[in-house]
Amino acid sequence: MTASDYVIQNNRLPSHLSLVTLRSNLINQSMETKTERQKLNRIKAVLAETGHTGKWLAEQLGKDPVTVSKWCTNTSQPDLYTLHEIAKTLEANIKDLIHS
Repeated sequence: MTASDYVIQNNRLPSHLSLVTLRSNLINQSMETKTERQKLNRIKAVLAETGHTGKWLAEQLGKDPVTVSKWCTNTSQPDLYTLHEIAKTLEANIKDLIHS
């Protein structure tokens, strides 16, 4: 049982576990969750396949380049309408933009 599991079940931290251990466990769990969520879209790959850049896509869509960068790294995801607009802009099938 991890420290965070113990806290969740018992609503307190056992004396032999430090807050540093608890924090470390929570960070590791958070990193695992981020890893599991990654690779939902293939925007970066399709941009490369079509010879375009994230900056170009941002200009075409009227979006901030930082937003497009987050999509390309799967840090965040575009909504369905925007994903449709990305597909049209890249002349790609929307299915090609999503990992299956």
